[in-house]
Amino acid sequence: MANLLSVDETYLWPENGQGTQRLGSDRSELVDTHPNRASVPRDLWLSLLLGAMKQIDVLVFSGTFFAQTNPHIARMLQERAQAGVRVRLCFGDPTGEAVRIRGREEGIGDTLAAKIRASLTYYRDLVGYPGCEVRLHDTTLYNSIFRYDDHLMVNPHIWGQPASANPILQLRQTDGGEWFQRYGDSFEAVWTTARLWTPDQ
Repeated sequence: MANLLSVDETYLWPENGQGTQRLGSDRSELVDTHPNRASVPRDLWLSLLLGAMKQIDVLVFSGTFFAQTNPHIARMLQERAQAGVRVRLCFGDPTGEAVRIRGREEGIGDTLAAKIRASLTYYRDLVGYPGCEVRLHDTTLYNSIFRYDDHLMVNPHIWGQPASANPILQLRQTDGGEWFQRYGDSFEAVWTTARLWTPDQ
């Protein structure tokens, strides 16, 4: 199981005392850090997705890399949904004010809105698929969030920089931990205000 998820055994079974964690104590929420999104091994993204048994939540503006690094992403998400996983994807509204502001801050103008529209084309088959839902948000996005059950990848946004150039925090849910819960709550807060994506509109 540890090999499948590309993590140390103590990450999954801290009580067995074998091996060492890279960061923090056995009860630490922080598993690892990555200087930018490209430095996260592709196998880690895949193993987290394939290992999800309850939920997959994604909160991004465009999330272009999510599909570009995995051409079978829609089919894989459908397969997880067939296995009983709740799949929720939340992208920036390409017509919204938040996307306009972010595009201006990054110095790319309308390019961000175009990237979102292009990214959404990968997920057309998820619309109406049982267990899958795609929404659009119009909120200031401080972090991109990728949740796979009790594992969380958080991509903090640095002003004026694309998400891909910013660091990644790899978290796990622990008893009494606060970070994981707070990021999870922020996803829920945005999700409740987001509108359903209807591709033909």
